[in-house]
Amino acid sequence: MAIEVRNVSKAFGDFQALDDVSVVVPDGSLTALLGPSGGGKSTLLRVIAGLESADAGEVFFDGTSVSGVAPQHRDVGFVFQHYAAFKHMTVRDNVAFGLKIRKKPKAEIAERVEELLRLVHLDGFASRYPAQLSGGQRQRMALARALAVEPKVLLLDEPFGALDAKVRKELRDWLRRLHDEVPVTTVFVTHDQEEALEVAEQIVVINEGRIEQAGSPEELYEDPATPFVMGFVGPVAKLGEVYVRPHDIDLELEPVDGGYEAQIEHVARVGFEARVEAHLADGAPVSVLVTRHQAAEQELEPGQIIWLRPHRVHEFAVA
Repeated sequence: MAIEVRNVSKAFGDFQALDDVSVVVPDGSLTALLGPSGGGKSTLLRVIAGLESADAGEVFFDGTSVSGVAPQHRDVGFVFQHYAAFKHMTVRDNVAFGLKIRKKPKAEIAERVEELLRLVHLDGFASRYPAQLSGGQRQRMALARALAVEPKVLLLDEPFGALDAKVRKELRDWLRRLHDEVPVTTVFVTHDQEEALEVAEQIVVINEGRIEQAGSPEELYEDPATPFVMGFVGPVAKLGEVYVRPHDIDLELEPVDGGYEAQIEHVARVGFEARVEAHLADGAPVSVLVTRHQAAEQELEPGQIIWLRPHRVHEFAVA
């Protein structure tokens, strides 16, 4: 099901959460709403779900307006950050809950629940209670429960936000594979740039209630529309009037044409890479990424004078 948000605004008192927002989510896509805390992404998700009503504008599902349609009649599955599990119910009963409410036949419920538990790799945990599961397992149970009623739209609000980094990485890889198997139109909220870049087919960057840019992860990273987008979807440095990625800077030990003189403050070696933190002659900070081999070969160390030459830059029109 395709989703279109058209000229939606939403305020809470004096706070403008959404300001004339328009965005299209293609049918069957996996779209991330990415932005800083308070930027409006969760409010937009709740407006799509019908959990918040817009002050202006409309939401369309497959070209039909759903503004004014109650959440339970929108064919939407919603997964919150903190699972919202029924603690007194087993995993099996949690997943079956929506089907029982809809008074589906017992045999159909049992078959559907068994299928979903296999899909989310919890088929050996059906008789356990939520407290007996890990955080990642509880989140997979929540996703299975949302999918049980076969929603046309799946909405996830910071689904992995309460989990540690290792489990987050495992679950976002799993979500990507799950979406390939069950290609329901999915929108998820995150403030984690890496999560959005790895998982989503489309990223919508939201800041201060407005859409900064929408596009594929590659488009946003390689061709950002604004300095905010460039800085939010990846590391960035400013050299003079241009913006540049740390890995798009050549680091030299001697003066070079088009180079900027800088002094190293710190060298951090992380895995294959070394991150060189330096400051320019005007005191502005800048980061450069080089290989560990290059850092060792050039004997980079704090206090050293270096020259930085960007080989790919981004320029933005002054607003």
